[in-house]
Amino acid sequence: MMDAYAQTGVDISEGNRAVSLMKSAVISTHDARVLAGIGAFGGMFDGSALKLMDHPVLVASTDGVGTKTKVAATMGRWDSIGQDLVNHCVNDILVQGARPLFFMDYLAASKLDAEKVAIVVTGIAKACRENSTVLLGGETAEMPGVYVDGQLDLAGTIVGVVDRAQAIDGSQVEVGDVIIGLPSSGLHTNGYSLARHVLGSLDWGTTRADLGETVGTTLLRIHRSYLQQIAGVMDAGIPINGMAHITGGGFIENVPRMLPSNLAAEFNLSAWPIPPIFELIQTLGNVSQHAMFRTFNMGLGLIIALSPKDAERALVAAGEGFIVGTISHRLGEAVKIV
Repeated sequence: MMDAYAQTGVDISEGNRAVSLMKSAVISTHDARVLAGIGAFGGMFDGSALKLMDHPVLVASTDGVGTKTKVAATMGRWDSIGQDLVNHCVNDILVQGARPLFFMDYLAASKLDAEKVAIVVTGIAKACRENSTVLLGGETAEMPGVYVDGQLDLAGTIVGVVDRAQAIDGSQVEVGDVIIGLPSSGLHTNGYSLARHVLGSLDWGTTRADLGETVGTTLLRIHRSYLQQIAGVMDAGIPINGMAHITGGGFIENVPRMLPSNLAAEFNLSAWPIPPIFELIQTLGNVSQHAMFRTFNMGLGLIIALSPKDAERALVAAGEGFIVGTISHRLGEAVKIV
């Protein structure tokens, strides 16, 4: 006899099978700090090492991958969006000077496919390992009638820590600071609703000369983590005055979040290469430059403001990047693209 709950469209057994398939990947991120993980009502993380800091401050962020999940569904590829999610969240706390401690995910669909769930979570675990982060727990939900068949929703929460004296809030940014930009891999996890609208009529499976690959491959490029680059700058003792993760809202909305209200950031448009995917979207969609910079990262996933005397040394410590602009007095808009 069919289980009564299964008759409503919720298959508890499939959820349990998903947990079984993902279990080894999750456990691969654990270390001695994990006191309770899979199977517990709440993950338990040993925070005793925080006592070694003078004034430890926890920094937390929750985010998702938006409609990039629809691109994954179109291409039938689910191995990368979990990595997108973790890396996005790592960058969100990194710009405040924090390094990650643990991560928790939330995956929901109208109908669970255990193999698909396991592939996504395996990607999450891979990125957690690469970012020295514990995948402490999460939730897999089956909600028929809430989500569209064949699609899924993916979100996560990260918790990190920074010693209060090392926290970065943008208050130290000053006139004359140099802006360094670290290159993105593509759209990362933002602007996909516009990108899908503009590019929807194209063949996503055939290599294009202007991209050097297929549209689908370009759109699924993994959101980069900048933990290694920023750790290199910090560990070299180079003071960072401000940072911004260029996510939803692009330059126009995110850069001001690292600036005192009386300052502006001026970017030299010729100072970095803009990936061809953005040019394709702008041309096909007849999108204005302002809208592009308010929607996309335009080739820079994270920006750093610091003293000009430290700029070259910071580029060496990060291992990559471009000097893309300067900080000035604000006379009009907070962000200028020239």
